[in-house]
Amino acid sequence: MDLFNTPLFGIILTMVSYLIGISILKKYQLPIFNPILIALIIIIPIMLYFKIPLEFYKKGGNYITFFLGPATVVLALPLYKNLNLLKQHFRPIIGGVIAGVFSSMISCIAIGKMFGLDLLLIRSSLPKSITTPIGIELTKQVGGIIPITIVMILITGITGAVIAPFVIKIFKIKNKVAIGIAIGTASHAVGTSKAIEIGEVEGAMSGLAIGLAGVLTIFILPLISNLLF
Repeated sequence: MDLFNTPLFGIILTMVSYLIGISILKKYQLPIFNPILIALIIIIPIMLYFKIPLEFYKKGGNYITFFLGPATVVLALPLYKNLNLLKQHFRPIIGGVIAGVFSSMISCIAIGKMFGLDLLLIRSSLPKSITTPIGIELTKQVGGIIPITIVMILITGITGAVIAPFVIKIFKIKNKVAIGIAIGTASHAVGTSKAIEIGEVEGAMSGLAIGLAGVLTIFILPLISNLLF
């Protein structure tokens, strides 16, 4: 057990699992083989089989989390390259993000009530389409359950990354700005990784949508939560 109780364990397990996910995606070229999803399928059974405490894994996982912030800043580079495109489509972009934020929360509430979920669970699920740090703070603010929020954010991101190519193909969406804004607003950073694979403009717009959706949600979510709950 001492072998697992080191930061290297969490770091190596995460990186190896993710690299396996990337190799599978490159081999089969299917959106369902999302590297993050593959990594989860590898890591969770290993943790359960060897009965490894989560605290052991987090010793290394926290280092990876620390570097996610600087890595996210890199998204500003393709956005800077497409600054003229942002100025040209400013109003549609803002309108699309606002529509996405509202539809995300309204659909969450509607589905939750349809299936008779506890109001606390619904409230905890509302920040599902924004980045984890913002979602956690908002959940604290509205009195939700943080682990539920984290799981919902993870599921939303992976689902968005997996189904986005299919949605684009089925509805024959050609506008690169629309594709990027939709993916970033609906499925935050995980979806943005898929948007970057689709194209540079799509990735830049998706990265922009993450920030805009997060800021808007900070103001909108507490109001909706107070009104409905």
